[in-house]
Amino acid sequence: SAAPAAPASPTTPATPASVTTPAAAATPATMASAKPAGTMTRTLANPPAAGTTIGPLAERGDPMPEPSAGTATTIPPATAAATATTASAASPVVAPAAPLQAARSTGKGKPIATPIVDRLVTIVIDAGHGGEDPGARGRRGTIEKHVTLAIAQRLKSAIDAEPNMRAVLTRDGDYYLSLGARVEKARRVRADLFVSIHADAFIMPHAHGSSVFALSERGATSTAAKWLAKRENDADLIGGVNLDVKDRYLAQTLLDLSQTATIQDSLKLGRSVLGELGGINRLHKPHVEQAGFAVLKAPDIPSILVETAFISNPDEEKKLANEAYQERMANALLKGIKRYFSRNPPLSRATVASIAP
Repeated sequence: SAAPAAPASPTTPATPASVTTPAAAATPATMASAKPAGTMTRTLANPPAAGTTIGPLAERGDPMPEPSAGTATTIPPATAAATATTASAASPVVAPAAPLQAARSTGKGKPIATPIVDRLVTIVIDAGHGGEDPGARGRRGTIEKHVTLAIAQRLKSAIDAEPNMRAVLTRDGDYYLSLGARVEKARRVRADLFVSIHADAFIMPHAHGSSVFALSERGATSTAAKWLAKRENDADLIGGVNLDVKDRYLAQTLLDLSQTATIQDSLKLGRSVLGELGGINRLHKPHVEQAGFAVLKAPDIPSILVETAFISNPDEEKKLANEAYQERMANALLKGIKRYFSRNPPLSRATVASIAP
């Protein structure tokens, strides 16, 4: 039998004569077809205005190249309009997350921006010596371990009175605490800073002034790694970097890099504190000194050692035993700490460690 006839095609309505398509309003497909074969078409998520001059586009993830002579391209009005139409149909643009750190100073003492870090900042205060380790003794009988604890307790009270700040003492009484235990406690409470308080001594009674020390670059050695933890635990000492290898040389390299960066922050903290100490006492040296103090070897905590004054100097010994001077010293240390944080805001954290013993 014969096949049924195909239905007639519907009549296509004629385009009204009054509707015309401007030649300038080229479609994206028209523009793409005008490119050579094999050329990819890039659509801008945020197209520039008509007539804008731009440099070459960078691939996603690549650094943006600096504009150079002869590479600028002017976007014609038609292309800009078509690109804007295409971008409007794309997925919404997500704004970048706010930075965790502040922009640095402009170089003229005026910060570019000051972010708000809404978390508790922890400062560990280490009162030097203690127990069977009395420290230095002045000619008037003043003992260093008592002076350092008195200043540390005053500093703790001042810090605890500040919003979003808390202080933790390595020792709160007259007992011995090893250097390793002091650093371990600071790391256990995830301290942001470590401040060790001492009173200097010298064989010559005329030595005077306050000093601030940071760890020397030579402190970032294999000795530090061995002292801080066993080789298997080196990964825990690198501020969140997890070593999934048993290569002790790689672990040591990462530890050294971490400690070198921490030393730079320690020097910044030391300079801020030293500037405040100069307002209440003469300075033994006008700059932060560096030495291999074992108590400063936490690789992920900016740490300083403050020699408040020379207890071996009769005049300064008298000051150190004075409660009013101890209070002024504590306030100067607090001002230095706050100055450091104003210039180096801490990173945000999801949790805060407990300070329970």
